[in-house]
Amino acid sequence: MNKKPIRRNENILKLSKEHHFSLLFCWKIRQGLKMNIEPNRITDYVEYFKSGFLDPHFREEEDFLFALVDDSRVDKAIDQHKQINGLIDELAKNTKNYSYEKLEKLANLVDDHVRFEERQLFPFMEKTLTNEQLDEVGKNLDEDESLPLKDEYTDEFWVKR
Repeated sequence: MNKKPIRRNENILKLSKEHHFSLLFCWKIRQGLKMNIEPNRITDYVEYFKSGFLDPHFREEEDFLFALVDDSRVDKAIDQHKQINGLIDELAKNTKNYSYEKLEKLANLVDDHVRFEERQLFPFMEKTLTNEQLDEVGKNLDEDESLPLKDEYTDEFWVKR
């Protein structure tokens, strides 16, 4: 089956490109789980990625894009952001009882979230917003210095040695 890449409006392309890093994050978690890496090592990376990437990415989406439309799809994405953050906070607080199951759940939740935004929410937003609104989103994203993330995490637990 030959799937064509999704064409994205240039003004929200940055957000789509950032989703690639979220999917890579999921892959790294899953690789660590497959190799039976100590869960605390994976959770340390999860916390690093949350503060350096997910937090600013979610803020960009919510402040610059989602705030423009009142729709159940936007509500779903914001709820997914809260679920992801809640699960990460739970992992961070529960340092004595790290859980492979919760890490797998996090990887699945982030993966599902990215696919929802790319396949359903972003196409809806592109059809709903005016060109002027999309231009404003692009301008705001260009002016935001919080990203892109340079993933310089030193404990590459996902690499087979």
